[in-house]
Amino acid sequence: MPQQTPDRSTASPPARPDASMSLLTNVMDHSLDDGYAEASARRKADGSVGLPRTLKSKLGLAACLVLAALVVTLGAAEARVSAPVLAKERQELIDRIDDETTAADTLESQVDTLRDDVGRRQRKALEKHGGDQGERVALLAGATPVEGPGVKLVVDDAKNTDQGGGGPRETSGFADTGRVRDRDLQRVVNGLWQSGAEAIAINGQRLTALSAIRAAGDAILVDNRPLVPPYTVLAVGNGKRLGTAFQDSADGRYLQALKDTFDIRTSMSVQQKVSLPVAPSLIVRTAEPHQAADTGSGAADTGKGTS
Repeated sequence: MPQQTPDRSTASPPARPDASMSLLTNVMDHSLDDGYAEASARRKADGSVGLPRTLKSKLGLAACLVLAALVVTLGAAEARVSAPVLAKERQELIDRIDDETTAADTLESQVDTLRDDVGRRQRKALEKHGGDQGERVALLAGATPVEGPGVKLVVDDAKNTDQGGGGPRETSGFADTGRVRDRDLQRVVNGLWQSGAEAIAINGQRLTALSAIRAAGDAILVDNRPLVPPYTVLAVGNGKRLGTAFQDSADGRYLQALKDTFDIRTSMSVQQKVSLPVAPSLIVRTAEPHQAADTGSGAADTGKGTS
């Protein structure tokens, strides 16, 4: 009798999508460990689960609840009592800060007023004691505003120049060599004076014969006032002649070398009208001939002055 072939018409069931994640499936299906589940079932069977049934346990639970309520009540009462005190202290601090700020603003306003008054008196002293050259002395000392034709020279750092770095052009990196330094502005100003400028200002800061251009870290100071690039130098004088003389001078060629070598940006233009303010601070110095006392020895007066 021939053997029947197996019936393969019914396909095997498809595999579960999570068949390869048996560990995760087990954790999801049995979130509670079997030991914990067995202990919980045993406590339910013993009747030890739920509220205490003995009087002692009930009294202990009630005492704990009363103590917790007492602690919460005392904390709330203390917070309510201390809240007005804290608010009062905070308001007192705010009032003190406002008062001190107002006092500081008042003092600062008085300082500005006194500084303006001192500057005005200094300018008057220069004009009064300058003799027939009082106007020229006041002009050179920066005691009077100046307006007239001149030149405008703008000097700026090279593009994409990092503001950090070491000393002036002491490193080989472009971030250091492409920056304008205090000595660069010194040469520019000295070149303009030598070329015939009558008055000069940098970023609105009037220069005098006693002005100082220095460096403090990465900043350039003019009379102890920090400046930021671009540096706009305004010079009063014969604009066309002044610009030509400066460009032909050694300092003008130095500025051109900075532009060609380090890509420092510069531009000069002749202006029909340039306005310069007065110097923010003046130093008045006077000298008088020293009269030597007659000692009878026939000593001649040296004529040296004292300041």
